[in-house]
Amino acid sequence: MKSIAVMDERFLPQVVSLANQVHGENYLDLAKLAELHLQGIKHNINASYVALIDKQVVGYRLSFAAGQWPLDEWCSVPLWPVPPPQMAYFKSVAVAPELQGQGLGTQLLQASIGSLQQQGATAGLAHIWQQSPGNAAQRYFSKAGASLLKVHADRWLHLSKTAGYLCPICGNRCHCTAAEMVLSFADMC
Repeated sequence: MKSIAVMDERFLPQVVSLANQVHGENYLDLAKLAELHLQGIKHNINASYVALIDKQVVGYRLSFAAGQWPLDEWCSVPLWPVPPPQMAYFKSVAVAPELQGQGLGTQLLQASIGSLQQQGATAGLAHIWQQSPGNAAQRYFSKAGASLLKVHADRWLHLSKTAGYLCPICGNRCHCTAAEMVLSFADMC
């Protein structure tokens, strides 16, 4: 039986395993995920979720609360529709390959959006992996209502150099492109 649950510490090892399976080795480790997970909790509301089948993690959405994530050179703040203190961040999502296309990603996104709105965010930003098979990630986020702001080359190269990230497309030097996209919560219930 499939269900969506708030991400908590008991699910973190399974999230790391799924993230590395889908996004490439060394994408996440347990210590880093534990740190990142805290960035999604604000006003005692957690904005990160897991999809479960029989208590096994088959999908996750890691989201950061507005004001609790660092702006960097891949953030085009002048293009944003809301000021930084109102912008949440959709850090990462993965669904087990055999379950992709069944709506789990959308359910996880909707759960995160609901929590982010309760925290006070009015929009969410993501850097979408354009080299995902068939550019499915960008199509999925566009279908959810997101708008493309800017395209960034070599978005994850620094992870290859500093954290040993092995991109499933590029190997040990990731040259994948990120689509900086924003999803406004104004039209959502």
